Amino acid sequence: MQYVIPFPGFGNEIFSLDIGTFSFALRWYALAYIVGIIIGYRIVLRAVRTPRLWPNEVAPTSPELIEAFLTWSILGIILGGRLGFVLFYDLNRYLQNPVEILQVWNGGMSFHGGFWGVVVVGLIFCKNHGIKMLPFGDLMAMAAPTGLFLGRLANFNSAELWGRPSTLPWAVIFPGTAAQDCANIADICARHPSQIYEALLEGLILGALILYLAWRRDWLKKPGQLMGLFIAGYGISRFIVELFRQADAQFITATNPMGYVMQFGDFGLTKGQQLSIPMILIGLAFIFNARRRT
Repeated sequence: MQYVIPFPGFGNEIFSLDIGTFSFALRWYALAYIVGIIIGYRIVLRAVRTPRLWPNEVAPTSPELIEAFLTWSILGIILGGRLGFVLFYDLNRYLQNPVEILQVWNGGMSFHGGFWGVVVVGLIFCKNHGIKMLPFGDLMAMAAPTGLFLGRLANFNSAELWGRPSTLPWAVIFPGTAAQDCANIADICARHPSQIYEALLEGLILGALILYLAWRRDWLKKPGQLMGLFIAGYGISRFIVELFRQADAQFITATNPMGYVMQFGDFGLTKGQQLSIPMILIGLAFIFNARRRT
């Protein structure tokens, strides 16, 4: 007998309003973005207001500029995340239907794209306000894991980005198309809850490590270290989780059931792993350079 966990979803919408021709719905995914940004903002604000964390007890920017960057970061996350998904995951489809690129409400966001979106707007913001880029990057690294943690929980609740079929006792029976193509597992389609794996690795564990090193080990006094740790830590976490995560449907074929974009005999790399390898190398380079400079 196989022990599995029924899907404990709460639905996509928290509540909805219909007033005449006006309708509004608050979704769990949107709430995850909002709460993640607010908590990240509060973490960064506290760090800026704690002089002992910084070289010569001088923070790289002011609370007022942190607040001003909120809007920039939201634009970077949304625009970068959407464009990243279009470019990295389903370019042919969107070239044939370019109007769908703007339909963010239909789903399709890429963390790697959102990451580079925040990097670009962060560079522009730092240049416009005369802020040193490496310490500012360290601040963003402190803020990001909370959003990742909540975002992955929202992915789980929405029954998307599920894992590969599994017989483990904590495997989950997801609804919809995830319940198909598993007849070889006792006629029960149970899958790895890969969203939870990501929430724990990319969000909870990585976030706790970053905050510990910032507040207890003076890592903010070596600019670029925490940013490098976040970039490399996310890349490593994502690379590992991709071993258990179902590949995107557009990459799966009859001859490539694992959805590899690069294959080496019986082994290969998924799109997520392919995009994570440069992040690991870039993150390690930032850590090495920060320690060498100081």
